[in-house]
Amino acid sequence: MSELFSLEGQVALVTGAGRGMGLGIAETLARLGTTVAINDFYPERAEAAVRQLTEQGLKAVAAPADVTNYEAVQEMVRNIEAQLGRLDIFVSNAGVPVDGMGYCKFIESSREDWERFVNLNMFGLMNACHCIVPGMIERGYGRIIAITSESWRAGLPMGIAAYAASKAGAVGFIRHLAAETGRKGITVNALSLGTMNNWDSEELAKKTCFVPRAGSPQDVGAGVAYFASREASWVTGQVLPLNGGSLTA
Repeated sequence: MSELFSLEGQVALVTGAGRGMGLGIAETLARLGTTVAINDFYPERAEAAVRQLTEQGLKAVAAPADVTNYEAVQEMVRNIEAQLGRLDIFVSNAGVPVDGMGYCKFIESSREDWERFVNLNMFGLMNACHCIVPGMIERGYGRIIAITSESWRAGLPMGIAAYAASKAGAVGFIRHLAAETGRKGITVNALSLGTMNNWDSEELAKKTCFVPRAGSPQDVGAGVAYFASREASWVTGQVLPLNGGSLTA
């Protein structure tokens, strides 16, 4: 394995990694040498993802928990650190509530609809960072990567206003956390995803992206791997659009 972009011997936690983009991130990090703690709301999904990786000779453990529950996250982080020694990399990927997106125009939505997205995309990220960052500060090293969405940059008539607002909040949070932790050996960045292939999106992507296809878990994994690397040690507080060219401003 080339030493360039190697993550050999590091420990990562990826939330919402039981399938889809999260699993792609976990697999990429594992292939670069990390032991990956795979979080999912559903224990059976986390365990299935671990089996999928370990059958390939990769290192992974299951870490099921509801990231919107601070105490559950606190216990999850304690268990990972007890089992694996530390956490070097945290990827906040969980972004769709367990009961689905529930597309709805804002004026027709309820406070409960908004809270589902804020609880997951803001408090889920903040819960984990609050539990993980002290250990990173103590060790003088850490990589935090939030997965956000281009919906925070562009208004869309899709009925996802609360989702977009929660993603925008996550972007604001990572920039301030980067400012607080940059002198302590920790970088904090975000990947902002465009049209991905986790839904029926190929035709849309062909029409709207300079690179005429939807994004894949492997695309997201590569972006995370860069931010997680030692080579990206001078990159913090940044948002990298991963969108095939659908937005360029």
